[in-house]
Amino acid sequence: MFLGNRSQMRKKRRKKGTFIKVLEYSAVYLIILILRIVPRKCITALSNSLGDLLFFLVSKRRTIALENLRNAFQGEKNEQEIRSIARQCCSSFFLTFLEIIKLRVHVAKKDTVNSIMSRTENLNDFLHKMKKIHDKSGGCIFVTPHIGNWELLPHVTSFAGIPFVIVVRPLNNDYLEKLIYASRAASGQVIIPKKNALFVLRKTLQQGKSIGMLPDQSTMKGLSVNFFRRTATTTPVPAILAITYKRPIVVIACCRKPGTYHYEVFLCDPIWPEEYKSKKDEIFRLTEAINRDMESIIRKYPEQYLWIHNRWKTYKGKKEFLQ
Repeated sequence: MFLGNRSQMRKKRRKKGTFIKVLEYSAVYLIILILRIVPRKCITALSNSLGDLLFFLVSKRRTIALENLRNAFQGEKNEQEIRSIARQCCSSFFLTFLEIIKLRVHVAKKDTVNSIMSRTENLNDFLHKMKKIHDKSGGCIFVTPHIGNWELLPHVTSFAGIPFVIVVRPLNNDYLEKLIYASRAASGQVIIPKKNALFVLRKTLQQGKSIGMLPDQSTMKGLSVNFFRRTATTTPVPAILAITYKRPIVVIACCRKPGTYHYEVFLCDPIWPEEYKSKKDEIFRLTEAINRDMESIIRKYPEQYLWIHNRWKTYKGKKEFLQ
């Protein structure tokens, strides 16, 4: 009875009135208008200031980031380096969203994407390889970690001419959701909510389209696989889709080049499903391969990864996947 009441209370807290939704929408819209006209240097400075506030004032997130980094780079980086990376990752978190707001008016227009992404190192090779993999496989599963500016990648796929469906976590403000996702919809991308997305993703692959996911979040329903020398629960959905429809999984990322306004894009080799005797073992192999490719990218730009997320969270009473 008590648990049921707690669940109802959570639902009530999550429900917002129209006034609050409009207020949030207005505040975000005003921020967007301001960010469009300020120089890029101001955005970088603002993200650094916001990042420092997060690092020094929000002790929970600072503790999570430091603990994650100490475990990930044990014996590789000293305490001073770890604290520096943790502080930078807080700034990077804000810069990701401030950048996409700054570029939002441009990335919504296909004819101006080229001028923005010309800052990206090895872009032409990236686009060519990406399109080739998509065409050859008849649609594939692109996955990216929360590193650099992951928000730019859907626009890059659109520029490459790849029909693309993105899985996103829905907001609890429908006005704000329409505003934030407007540029994605304008570029021809299809956006689907994370909850109960599997059915839509299956139809997407059957239609020859590609899908995009960020599978590096901790989840109770995940599979425990190695990530930075520790087991981390990871969603098995990309692996399940790959096995079911014989499509490759491709790890991609877009990271900022230090000291510049340029980006470096990564496109790992496709991870193809193989013939198997045990479906569970094949799901495990594919999921671990995803984590391995993501880790290799994160090691190159650790200061741009979302270390403030409790990636190695443990769940009480969790049962092993497909046990």
